This record gives sequence, C-alpha cells and structure tokens, in this order.
Amino acid sequence: MFSISVENLHKNFRLYARPQDRLLELLLRKPRHRVFEALHDVSFNVLEGKSLGIIGDNGAGKSTLMKLLVGTLEPSAGSISIKGQVAALLELGAGFHPEFSGRRNIYLNASLLGVPDDDIVSLENDIIEFSELRDFIDQPVKTYSSGMYVRLAFSIATMVRPDVLVIDEALSVGDIAFQKKCVQRMNEFRQQQKTMVFCSHSMYHVQELCDTAIWLERGRIREMGKSEDVVAHYEDYCNSQRVYTKGQEQVQVHDSEASAAAKDCRILYTRVLDEEGRVIDSVTPLQNIVLEMQVEMLNDNVRCYFGFAMMKDLDAVMSSYLATERPEVENGPFRQGEIVTVQVRLQAMAMRMGAFHLLGGVADESGLLWYETKLSKEVKVTANKGLGSFVMASSWSVKRRQ
Repeated sequence: MFSISVENLHKNFRLYARPQDRLLELLLRKPRHRVFEALHDVSFNVLEGKSLGIIGDNGAGKSTLMKLLVGTLEPSAGSISIKGQVAALLELGAGFHPEFSGRRNIYLNASLLGVPDDDIVSLENDIIEFSELRDFIDQPVKTYSSGMYVRLAFSIATMVRPDVLVIDEALSVGDIAFQKKCVQRMNEFRQQQKTMVFCSHSMYHVQELCDTAIWLERGRIREMGKSEDVVAHYEDYCNSQRVYTKGQEQVQVHDSEASAAAKDCRILYTRVLDEEGRVIDSVTPLQNIVLEMQVEMLNDNVRCYFGFAMMKDLDAVMSSYLATERPEVENGPFRQGEIVTVQVRLQAMAMRMGAFHLLGGVADESGLLWYETKLSKEVKVTANKGLGSFVMASSWSVKRRQ
C-alpha cells in the first residue's frame, strides 16, 4: 500500500519583469509574463513505513516539490495523494505567527495539524522539554534565532506523531547536540513504520535515513532508486562539475572546532606515521604507513566511531575512507577525561603521485552525526616512475613453454 502517490506533477510560476506588469496584464488582457517550469512530469510512489530522500542542486525544484506534498502550493497539473496525517518542517518560521509566544504557537501549529485541544495540553510539556526552550517559551517567536525556530518546529512536528513527516533541510541550522536528538527521533519514527520524506544536501544522512531517493535536475527526475545508488551517482556528477581550489581558508573550514559543550569528545591531532612510529610528511608508493588520531572524551559513557579519510584536495575530494564500524573494534563506552589513541595500519600505500591530507573524524554511536573532524598537515608522495594515479602491490610470473 502506497502512503504517497504522485502522478504527472507539474508546477509553473509566472515571472514578471516589473511589479506593475501584473496590473497591466489584468487590464490589457495581454500576457506580460514568462512561464518558469519548476517541476515537469514528476511521478513516484512511497510505500507505507518507508523513507524517501530528495536530492539535487539548488534550483532543481526540491523545495517546490516539498511544498506541493504538504499542500502549501497547488500543482499546475497532475495529482498528489497522501494517506494519513501529514506534519512538515519546511523553511524557517513557516506556520509560526511572529507576534505569538512559542507556547501559543504550539497550540496554533498543533491545531493546524488537526490535534484536539485536550491532546495538545498533554503534549505541551513534552514539546517544550524536547525543544529545550523552557526559558524562552513565553517570548514572541520573532525574537527567536534560526536554531530556536527549528527546535520548536521539529518538536511540534514530531511530537504529534503524524503518519507522514516531511522535512526540508531545516535541520542544517541546528547545533550538533540538537541534531543528534533529531536524528534519534527520526530513527524512532522509522522504527514505528511511519513514512518520511527528507530533503537534504547531506548525502550521508540521505543514505542512512532513506530507503529510496530521487535526484531532481531542473525540475525533472534524473534518477530514482535505492538511496545509496542514487547518492553515489549524484556525488560522481558533483565531483565532475567541481572547480578545484586550495588555500588556507579551506583548512580552517575543515579544521574548525565547535564549542566543547555541544560535543562528547574532541580530536587533539591527526597525523601520518611510518612503521617505526615517526611522524612523516612524505611517503613512497607501496610504503607501509600508520594513520593516527588522538581523541579526548568530554563526557562519561560516550560511545563513538572513528574514521579516517584521505583527501586529495582540501575541498573534500576523497580518495579513500576507513571507519571503525566493525564489531571487533573498541567503541566505548569511554569516560570523561580519557584520552583515546586510534590507529589503523595500511599495507602498501597505493597512491603513486600527488599529495593528500589525512582527515580524522569521530561520529556518534548511530554513525549519522560527526562530532568533529580534523585535518593533518599535507603529506606528499615522493616522485617516482610510472603511469596512473595509483600503483598496486603485486607479484609477477612469466613462464615459457618449449
């Protein structure tokens, strides 16, 4: 049984060069606009209890599709059928009255979702506690920051337990601690066999949270299928379009540190060693090396995963990725103040040319949220003869037959 059915969906917008052209068009009965087709012939179905990811470049039509799904826009053609109650988390402030307090907006939003007043009273405290806004809940929401908006909106949308949850990129403005709570809530939502539509530029979250994905391009579906397959093809496309740049600014972006209060741990350093344990800044092809990072635990009972990535360029072009999501690797729980040294040994470094930075990362127990990442200094590959970017460890045999 399908929870969401979309057939031959089209959405057009009229664009006017000047505001007065709207009036002139009405009076003169002559078109003074051009038509922008935001969505063209979009069709898909979502099974009950499944999650759908929507990905694509800016301007591809993702937000338009989400607004059509929740009914804030009407389609130009086509049909949308959704089974059950729908709750949405779209752009910041959607559905909030700026002059009302957060508490009054809880009642307003829940009423719009069809929740009876008696049920809202019983949910009120849970919504406030989850949003962590008790000190500000009676202040007008026009005074809220973007993060506070998202806290309240997400708390309302998920606490009323809808049949279908629609989320459009809004979680990207939340701090890491609240993002963790949101991901846990979304996982609970999936375990309850509810339907979810999730639009995001975070390909990792789309893969982990969604069963299937749709790649939109200029208002059309370019690809639809398993989330991991669609995301892989989209990332290949993005990498092929990327303009490579280097500079200190990008090191600062990757190596930035969020406030310690919002994290369970922090990375002290990431580095590359030789087999004798010496820090190195150059390697030769097929050399055995050790990747190492040291992590300080900031809270008790922390469970986490560790990962390493070799970055060919500082704008996140990844050559290789390794993670400790394996049962035989220790992942806690760790104690506050404990220093954890993580190492992985690589046999026969395959890179033949160029340079790389080692990116160390620590993720939460779910593997969905990264507490912190930290880059090493650049490691160069010693010049050598050969062709191609990589060289493989190998043994040769040539036999002659008489």
